[in-house]
Amino acid sequence: MYRVLDLDDVEALQLLLVHGGDANERPLGAPTSEWGSPLMWAIRRRRSPAHIATLLAAGANPNVATPDGTPAHIVALRFGLTEVAQLLQAAGGGNKPLPADEAFMAACARGDEAAARECQARHPGLIGTLDDTQRQLLPELAAEGCRDAVKLMVELGWPIEVRGGDWDATALNMAIFRGDAMLTRFLLEHGADWQAQHGFDDNAVGTLSWASLNEPVQGGDWPGCAQALMAHGIPAARPDPQDAAGVLIGDERYLFSDEVTDVLLGTALPRD
Repeated sequence: MYRVLDLDDVEALQLLLVHGGDANERPLGAPTSEWGSPLMWAIRRRRSPAHIATLLAAGANPNVATPDGTPAHIVALRFGLTEVAQLLQAAGGGNKPLPADEAFMAACARGDEAAARECQARHPGLIGTLDDTQRQLLPELAAEGCRDAVKLMVELGWPIEVRGGDWDATALNMAIFRGDAMLTRFLLEHGADWQAQHGFDDNAVGTLSWASLNEPVQGGDWPGCAQALMAHGIPAARPDPQDAAGVLIGDERYLFSDEVTDVLLGTALPRD
């Protein structure tokens, strides 16, 4: 149930539910255990209103909350899913006015700059009052490809090095993982640290290595991410004398895709 919600395939979800899938199935371990239900996981993965409606029709509880007590419709707003939040409220998931911090986060997540700035102007220092879970919205949205929301949050003063997501990483690492060269460049230009560690005990160079070889997102521009990193302080790359396919960056050995290796070593053909 949880795995199918990692994928944008509502028909597969419907098939599982028809054949005995439990819309309220309890998770077995991290990271799903931190979210508590398929409905919450669907929100976290920014699934469509059709996914949410399918879960609700199969008996999913609209009143579920995160372990810290945040209701599902508030979580939906944090992820910029206004229509999903409305579905949950209509199903009995609460309809109280949003407190200032949640209104601010919702505006950021849906990319509403005017509303976010207005809220921030009414409540100076608002970002500094957010708790750890709330601050982790930045890498969470970066992991889901919400470029406009991430850019707005950074421009409004969101802590850029906060870590979160499935593998405890910064927004920069999440952008590189997706091959989002534009967001990678933006984050670096706004002070993101390529040396910041993530949950696999490496930094943005290690993220570039894994992602360029495995291409987890279709159409990712990992050569563009490499160029952005080169322009913002990673040590000059050099061939590994012990491995013809390897690249040395500082004292560390890495493997990259052929295209990224060519960019790092300066042997790439000019790009169109």
